[in-house]
Amino acid sequence: MLTSLFLCGALGVLVIPARSELISVCLEEDNDLRVDCRIEPKPNKINSYEFSWSSGTKESLINTNVSGSAAEAQFRDKSEVVELEPHGYRMTLKGFTETLPHNTTYMCKISGQVESVLVEKGRRVGYLCICGSTLGKQH
Repeated sequence: MLTSLFLCGALGVLVIPARSELISVCLEEDNDLRVDCRIEPKPNKINSYEFSWSSGTKESLINTNVSGSAAEAQFRDKSEVVELEPHGYRMTLKGFTETLPHNTTYMCKISGQVESVLVEKGRRVGYLCICGSTLGKQH
């Protein structure tokens, strides 16, 4: 469930990246896409993760450590995942910021728990917020 929305845009350009307490999506200074997923894993379970995005009816798996699952070929050498403290994972995706789908749902799943966030781009050119930025700083 989305607990807050923030607006990052300029006059005439509307971009509404959404953020919940457990997942956030932004662009790093070097234009890499970053998805932070802070789902607390269930006790006594092996930590597994999956990062994906969905646009329209198509869901694309970007990165996973789940046995028997594999990321789509276009993402295999472009994404990496690191563990966050005290819990969660950060997925970074290189080379896709110019071709991101317009209305995209980003999803992460940790040990079976799913969290998602919708990022909507306006009808004109839209931009994701720079990670750690305040309202108005955009890319």
